[in-house]
Amino acid sequence: MNNKRILIIGGGFSKERAISLITAKSVLNALKKKKYKSIICEPDGNLLQNIKNFKPNVVFNALHGRYGEDGYIQAILESAKVKYTHSGVIASSLAMDKEASKEIFIKNKIITPKYIKFKFNNYKKLKKSLVLKIKKKLKFPVVIKPINEGSSVDVYICSEKNFIKNLKKLFQYEKILIEEFIGGREIQVAIMGKKKLGAIELIPKRKFYDYEAKYNSKAKTKHVIPVKLKKNDLKKIQNIALKAHNLIGCKGITRSDFKFYKGKFYLLEINTQPGMTNLSLVPEIAAYKGMSFISLIEWIIKDASINR
Repeated sequence: MNNKRILIIGGGFSKERAISLITAKSVLNALKKKKYKSIICEPDGNLLQNIKNFKPNVVFNALHGRYGEDGYIQAILESAKVKYTHSGVIASSLAMDKEASKEIFIKNKIITPKYIKFKFNNYKKLKKSLVLKIKKKLKFPVVIKPINEGSSVDVYICSEKNFIKNLKKLFQYEKILIEEFIGGREIQVAIMGKKKLGAIELIPKRKFYDYEAKYNSKAKTKHVIPVKLKKNDLKKIQNIALKAHNLIGCKGITRSDFKFYKGKFYLLEINTQPGMTNLSLVPEIAAYKGMSFISLIEWIIKDASINR
């Protein structure tokens, strides 16, 4: 009998709630097969009481998006002095803030798409000048995205023609990023602690690897592993991912999203809470490397700590 008690936090309040619950259930089912005492809890007002009652050895953070991977839940877990998985407060906050993480990449000579930050409080005044600024600094097409959402939520590729129409869809956010669109190949790299776990290429049937392409099997995104890259290029992209992981101060598992275009690797973002569903990339990379899903979950649990 396995005596370890694992409390899995799943669900939450972000736009990725449904995916978080799938991740949480996948983890729960894997742990139950190995006879761990495991439960899933929502990150609501009862969380600290549930932690107190259940007395877990480890809290497995299966949340995605706001409040789950932005330092918020991590601060609560630190205050509860309970071991938890994935990155800590500061690293989670930096990785989730696309502007802050991009500035760190730029300062450390990691190529990332050029961008403009836009605040909606001056929308009417700046609408026309914004289009001119984009033409001058970035050129169309561009990608617009919230600064602090994950999983390609509310991300749009815009031409000059549909830019304003798509921009209006992001009114709910205080500020957004407008980024140059980089064509080419989509490659993702998984880092596991201090180790380069591997890479996978995605060929979406959709415009890009968006929320649907990530989580809906009907989207028919093609996963290519091993990635067809020259040996040196494969080494290079994995080294960049490890460098970004370390610069942000990440712990446990991360997944970095890249575009490979005209011989250059562009780092789009780093994800501190990669999905653990049946369509998720990190378990697929791990499986290719001979690591079962339960072995991956057990490694994440073993890696858990406080003061992350």
